[in-house]
Amino acid sequence: MRTPDGGMPPDLELAFLDMSGTVFHDNGIMERAFERTVTGLGVDPGSERFRQMLHHVRDTLGQSKTRVLEQLFAADPERARQAVRDFGRHLDELLATEGVTPVEGAEEAVTALRAAGLRVCLATGYDRHSLNTLLEQLGWTGLADLSLCPSDAGRGRPWPDMVLTAVLALDLGDVRRVMVVGDTTADVQAGLRAGSAAVVGVRTGAHDAASLRAAGAHAVVDSVRDLPALVRARVPGRTRVPGRS
Repeated sequence: MRTPDGGMPPDLELAFLDMSGTVFHDNGIMERAFERTVTGLGVDPGSERFRQMLHHVRDTLGQSKTRVLEQLFAADPERARQAVRDFGRHLDELLATEGVTPVEGAEEAVTALRAAGLRVCLATGYDRHSLNTLLEQLGWTGLADLSLCPSDAGRGRPWPDMVLTAVLALDLGDVRRVMVVGDTTADVQAGLRAGSAAVVGVRTGAHDAASLRAAGAHAVVDSVRDLPALVRARVPGRTRVPGRS
């Protein structure tokens, strides 16, 4: 269903958009919430163990934060559960005091995609409470047709569960008609595993263009604000990808 010359499919029905790094900048609050969590559990922030844990967090950006914390404390399930609870509390505190910043043009891009006939799902690796807090803080409640977090679907990225859940929830007939968009290789992997014919990387977040292409992205654009033009370019003879490099 993807066009043979590298353009987007002509019959897209859904834009499945990652949130952190794609439609907003988290201003470092995720890492600060993580640092507060693990130091509160006795990990010295100057230790090699802390550096290894932080490297794992960065290496798994885009994935379920609950799953990542469970991996880090796999040897002690009770500490893992405590880490998940503490991370949520610290994240809430930082959201309340510092907040996040929308990617320039993100809200307008979502509105334009819906005006072009696509439905939009916003997805995150945070839990449902944090997701709702983010939407309220950004003033985006009702902006999209659907919002999802890992607990809504079963597993987070890089598994395809959230993409497939969106297809079912919105009663779509073909996952190939979903455009999956994100800033991490986990986003790309999830889209490909789900069967999307249009997996798009953006350069506003964690991973660079080379990493996104190596993961299999069909296109890489500078920002989410380039997506409406990418969708408009679906007509025959207009296959240039805005911002592609």
